[in-house]
Amino acid sequence: MTSAAAMMIERLARGRPRESPRHTVPLDILVVDDDQATRLSLAYALSDAGHHVAEAGDGEEAIALASERTFDVALLDVRLPKVDGLTIFRRLRLRAPTTAVILMTAFATVSDAVASLREGAYDYVTKPFDPEELTLRVIGHISEHVALKRELEEARRVVASRDAGSPIVGHTPAMIRLVERVNTVAQSDAPVLVCGESGTGKELVAHTLHARGPRKAAPFVAFDCAAFPEAVIEAELFGEERASATATRRRRDGRFRAADGGTLLLGEIAALPLPTQAKLLRVLEEGVVQPIGGSETVPVNVRIVSATQSDLKALVSEGRFRDDLYFRLNVLDLHVPPLRERRADMPLLLAHFLRRFCPGRVPPGIGPRAWEALMEYPFPGNVRELAHAVERAVVLARGSEIDLDHLPEDIVGRGPESTTDSAVEPLNVAAKTFEKKHILNALHLAGGEHETAAELLGISVRSLRQRIGRHGIAPPRGSRG
Repeated sequence: MTSAAAMMIERLARGRPRESPRHTVPLDILVVDDDQATRLSLAYALSDAGHHVAEAGDGEEAIALASERTFDVALLDVRLPKVDGLTIFRRLRLRAPTTAVILMTAFATVSDAVASLREGAYDYVTKPFDPEELTLRVIGHISEHVALKRELEEARRVVASRDAGSPIVGHTPAMIRLVERVNTVAQSDAPVLVCGESGTGKELVAHTLHARGPRKAAPFVAFDCAAFPEAVIEAELFGEERASATATRRRRDGRFRAADGGTLLLGEIAALPLPTQAKLLRVLEEGVVQPIGGSETVPVNVRIVSATQSDLKALVSEGRFRDDLYFRLNVLDLHVPPLRERRADMPLLLAHFLRRFCPGRVPPGIGPRAWEALMEYPFPGNVRELAHAVERAVVLARGSEIDLDHLPEDIVGRGPESTTDSAVEPLNVAAKTFEKKHILNALHLAGGEHETAAELLGISVRSLRQRIGRHGIAPPRGSRG
């Protein structure tokens, strides 16, 4: 090894904190090596990290242990007495396909280990290696992946067993309080004001209020006040009467008549023009509507649920919303929290949307890199944005595990052509930029050789090649990677 490479390893070691992945579980690991020192050092490092370790000194002993139970990980030396590591690997692939197999190989058998990757091996490491680094990086990554899979499976069970009449997904304290309040408010006929940011699920809350109340057998009608121009909004809400060619009057019913006996959701109520606000107040106070162009009133029996992402109190103080209407609409209130305030609900929400977008088939899993990106992204569009991201990922993954490539660019980080108004880059963007530069530096020092560069970076060759592909790094001229 060159002095420059040695210095690089020392510098990387100083800058690489020895910390466990943030979300891991203990694994059952089989360590197979005829070299006792290697076997013991690995067993010590893995046990010290909290994993459960079984040891075997030859191939026959390893096969006997693997026939008794299924391991999460198998660390196999390629050259073993009695039965070699590649044979054990192939038997494990048939008997326990979920076991992640890592082959330990000397330089002379690297080609065999590389070939095993095409057969489904998780990774390989070349001897000598640091057992603690292997435990922290490779085994830690597998442990994180297993933890995420288990959490998602548990979330799927919760979603599958959830009462069909409980469409609101969440088990954080804020969501539990919301559901309890919805159950209480649903029994009343009083107007309800549902507040929350765009995409939080205000219409879903309104649907649930209707479905759990005494009006559930009657119509539920949703009307977006911001979706219609001022000139037609009153006709859409209250209906209209027009003279026909035969001089008779023809009446077209509005949304109030359509919702008679049931519930009318007025979405984005803050967008309602002031003249229309006055007419809505009359409906609330007298229980009648007067179609546009008509002279007679029509009685209606409708429960009003309003929704807004705006601060109605502020609009009242600015004279843009009637204070008497505000108090009539806000008899009962519900607040839907944004997704950033209920991050612990992410596994449940992901399981819910995966199930929705994979009807009749087993939903795909979510890889650790995709999971990390989803957990770090602030989701300004809230649950609606998450649903769109999952739907896109399911389509692009085509049944395979969801990875970063299947997520929207906003979630994985902006591309180099994008700009930002802020002087500070988002953390995930800065991390990607740093990682790419770091890999380029290591490849330069290693003369383009992937094995040496991976050694400098303290990662596996497979992991390095995945990162090279992800960052679109072109091979250096004369590369022998």
